[in-house]
Amino acid sequence: MKRTKSGRAWMHEHVTDVWVQRARREGWRSRAAFKLMEIDERDHLLRPGQVIVDLGAAPGSWSQVAVARTAPDGRVFALDLLAMEPIPGVHFIQGDFREDAPLRQLQDALAGAQVDVVLSDMAPNISGVAVADQARAAYLAELAVDFAVQHLAPQGRLLVKVFQGGDFPALRAHFTAHFAQVEIRKPKASRERSPEVYLLATGVKTQR
Repeated sequence: MKRTKSGRAWMHEHVTDVWVQRARREGWRSRAAFKLMEIDERDHLLRPGQVIVDLGAAPGSWSQVAVARTAPDGRVFALDLLAMEPIPGVHFIQGDFREDAPLRQLQDALAGAQVDVVLSDMAPNISGVAVADQARAAYLAELAVDFAVQHLAPQGRLLVKVFQGGDFPALRAHFTAHFAQVEIRKPKASRERSPEVYLLATGVKTQR
């Protein structure tokens, strides 16, 4: 009964959420588009002609924003375990980022090009066990760092969703070990009670 009530409450909150409603009106695939747009407007991540990699891309709202803001000559590569409806201008690879084969496909698609921005809105399947969920999310964030260190241009940038909790200080230290500057962003479209924040890292210290 509690699960049913909580599920109904979540659904009611979701369908009445102003960001969800705005996304539907404006043609964005999810409310997450506004998180990226707010960060971009503050930090100027996306510019015409850039090479962008979007990890954990489905349903595709961040890729939509990236395509729009890097046009006309930008290149956007997206990867997700889930299927994603095509977006004009986005090269999509379906696969698990934790496995070698999809990663090789992404590397082949890049064909040696340096990446200007790596975006990662990846999140694990939520089990409801906070410690385990935070550990899985931290692991995905570390994988995003590893990819970025190998593929970003020297002053490229990495934006990753993370969750505040017991692992957060160590995770932030992992970022600062690899990047010259690391900042925390909490966009307005993120629910206030959510532990999610975004780490914005700039300037790879040591590329592999």
